[in-house]
Amino acid sequence: MQSMSDYYSALQLRSDRWSSLRDATGALARQPKAKAAKALQGQIEDLFESLSLIESYWAFPGNTAFDHLRRQYEHRNYEDLAFSVRRIQRALTSGAYRRRSIPLERDDTESEELEDEAMLSPEARALSKPYFEVLFVDDVNEHQERWLRSSIHRMRRSEDPFIYEPLVVHSLEDALIGILFNHNIQAIVARPGLTLRSKNELPILTRFLSRVGNDEEFDLMLPENYGPELCRLIAKVRPELDTYLITDRSVEAIAGLDLGLCRRVFYNQEDFLELHLNILRGVQARFKTPFFTALKDYSKQPTGVFHALPISRGKSISRSHWIQDMGAFYGPNIFLAETSATSGGLDSLLEPHGPIKEAQELAARAFGSKQTFFATNGTSTCNKIVVQALVRPGDIVLVDRDCHKSHHYGMVLAGAQVLYLDSYPLNEYSMYGAVPLREIKHQLLKLKAAGKLHRVRMLLLTNCTFDGIVYNVERVMEECLAIKPDLVFLWDEAWFAFARFGPTYRQRTGMNVADILRARFKTSHHAETFAQQSKALENADEETLLSTRLIPPPTARVRVYATQSTHKTLTSLRQGSMIHVNDQDFKGEVEQAFHEAYMTHTSTSPNYQIIASLDVGRRQVELEGFEFVQRQVEAAMSMRRAIATHPLLQKYFKVLTAGDMIPENHRESGITSYYDPEQGWNDIWECWARDEFVLDATRVTLAVGGTGWDGDTFKTKILMDKFGIQINKTSRNTVLFMTNIGTTRSSVAYLIEVLVQIAQELDDLLDDASKMEKLSFERRVKNLVEDLPPLPDFSSFHEAFRSDGPTSEGDIREAFFLSYNENNCDYLQLDAVAAELEASTTELVSASFIIPYPPGFPILVPGQVISKEILEFMQALDVSEIHGYRPDLGLRIFTGEALARQNAKQIKHAAE
Repeated sequence: MQSMSDYYSALQLRSDRWSSLRDATGALARQPKAKAAKALQGQIEDLFESLSLIESYWAFPGNTAFDHLRRQYEHRNYEDLAFSVRRIQRALTSGAYRRRSIPLERDDTESEELEDEAMLSPEARALSKPYFEVLFVDDVNEHQERWLRSSIHRMRRSEDPFIYEPLVVHSLEDALIGILFNHNIQAIVARPGLTLRSKNELPILTRFLSRVGNDEEFDLMLPENYGPELCRLIAKVRPELDTYLITDRSVEAIAGLDLGLCRRVFYNQEDFLELHLNILRGVQARFKTPFFTALKDYSKQPTGVFHALPISRGKSISRSHWIQDMGAFYGPNIFLAETSATSGGLDSLLEPHGPIKEAQELAARAFGSKQTFFATNGTSTCNKIVVQALVRPGDIVLVDRDCHKSHHYGMVLAGAQVLYLDSYPLNEYSMYGAVPLREIKHQLLKLKAAGKLHRVRMLLLTNCTFDGIVYNVERVMEECLAIKPDLVFLWDEAWFAFARFGPTYRQRTGMNVADILRARFKTSHHAETFAQQSKALENADEETLLSTRLIPPPTARVRVYATQSTHKTLTSLRQGSMIHVNDQDFKGEVEQAFHEAYMTHTSTSPNYQIIASLDVGRRQVELEGFEFVQRQVEAAMSMRRAIATHPLLQKYFKVLTAGDMIPENHRESGITSYYDPEQGWNDIWECWARDEFVLDATRVTLAVGGTGWDGDTFKTKILMDKFGIQINKTSRNTVLFMTNIGTTRSSVAYLIEVLVQIAQELDDLLDDASKMEKLSFERRVKNLVEDLPPLPDFSSFHEAFRSDGPTSEGDIREAFFLSYNENNCDYLQLDAVAAELEASTTELVSASFIIPYPPGFPILVPGQVISKEILEFMQALDVSEIHGYRPDLGLRIFTGEALARQNAKQIKHAAE
């Protein structure tokens, strides 16, 4: 049996403990008098002890069934015990308990039931009533608990859309552990008798409590406030859940308390039917999918199509003699739901008034925004919509240089003055990290000193980055607003849509922080703190301001936008994306411009299947996003542990840790790795709460330089061609594995098997290699591990595209369109560029975006000066794909004459 320190989560521990109990009871039933029986009995008793604490937080199998298992063991009914355990374990694995009662006594139906479960079609599962659990929190005795359960069961009706089981815990702490552990819980009922402290002492469970509050905070609670405080804390960690408060206190006493997102308060009553109906109504509010339902209803209507789209209703396929295979492959429903109509119960994405409007409002609730907008052509378009809506020609925008290319093109379209921010480099792995807060503050203070702060409009950052570096969003926004109180933030969360539904991750999302800051700025404590710091920092120099955690004024405006590729990390068809808005000035200043930008970039023929998938994906995350994100993180952690502890894999591979990818001065917690082979798991909550940057655990970067293959070769020739494993991101010597809500433990196990096979084949190859072959291998490894070109910083815009003064923003739009005239451009081979830089003082200026894959972002943009460092990096690249660069012609640069004319134009404009 694995040690508890080997487990990252209690959910994984529970699953493995039941599997171990099944194996142990099965072995004891087969040979109850064998020599190993005593050892098996000891193992079973230990498993009972471990599971007894865990199972108190689940309705199935429940305490009654668990006590039944104990009695079977104590009475030495080993065969019956093995049968009962096997049935429970199978029901937990298959989810059968969600659809029917699971009897634990022997009968003749076991094989038939299991066969039915295995053969259950998706259609049959869709027709079954969804199952969930309701957590009742009250310090009741065993008799009172049975009465409570039976009272709830009596309320069930055949017309109920869902079925749920009650689960009773006694304390506030148990309730908090339960909602962070049991993903089946959809509602919590806090009753007047709940206590404060849990009696369970299992480190892997009590570790959850550190994510909610500390002992000192709990000790200050008054007993009469336990219920209201529980409602508040649940809203903090699981805001998607429904909470209900039953109280015997007066309306006046409750009215002044913070009840979080409590749906309803019941006063001095035990009206179980009313409570039952409210619970069902609350879950139904999350379950409803306005547009998906409307599309399904439309597909069932008889219609005559005298409009566009011959494929609608599948007519152009069903009448064909040549494309019947398409209809057979996709089935009829997708074509029945394919239409260009916006009436008949449907809606228009460009001007939504019906089910699309309602679906977007539900998405706003789910993702914590004030407004949410759907997009059917990816987050690239979302980024351009937001930039065009907010940025006016001449506005200064601070942008992380290694952001997605859509942002660079958005700057061109908007006519922004772009000030590129450099991320810290990870030269050893040929990748960039993220932009330090000190660098952002430094640039803002320079702009302020130059008298340009009024022109600064937006800060644009990628969170999390492709490689998994996550900003301390709260600190970034606070300190930037302290310098520029009306600064707009655009957080590119293309890879971070799932984060809202994990309590640890949520604290570093744009929408969550926007709500926190809006509430904080209204408090008198914040006003007092700001006043004290303002006085202390009066006449402070730049170094002091850079070294101080700045506090924004209470009058600061919270203006936050987040763009998310829903299809990348949640359930949605490809290109399904969302724009989330939490902007205090959206209604008064931005709404009309946003509408125009949305019209500009959104197709008049959006794909209804994508919109429906966004609607359904929202339903899923509101009801089971917590579970799926939890399992996603677990899968990644299992992968990290398996590779880090396998002696053969350690010879050729290395999983990069937070210590490898985040410099020490940005990790205030001191945590270097989420898993240590000697100490087990570190609780990531601490570093996520404190550090400037953290590493998204679901992104596992594997250094493969020790294999002698570069990242791109390892991806295509080894993983994909040989083993059918798909990945996306590589660097010169790394590959990136991303777990998502669809990743299973089986797929992780297969990946580990593949890596072990690769390592074994390399061992065999080197064992049989000649001296020269070994030398060749060592040279390849050295080239990938040691001889790496340093990553270049952004050089500068040429003065022809740069505004006056000491700041470094540039007019990327002017440079972009200047290159449209071929007479303004020339081509130089890299060797000629090198010679020119060596022999001349004249600056060479790029006329194009140059984007090598990897790393996948521009190393040159139009108007940027070509530095020696950038050229050396390009010459050292051994990638096959460089967008914007033509090997037959070379680099596209501006001619000296074109730059001179542009410079004269710039001087004239400045003089005017």
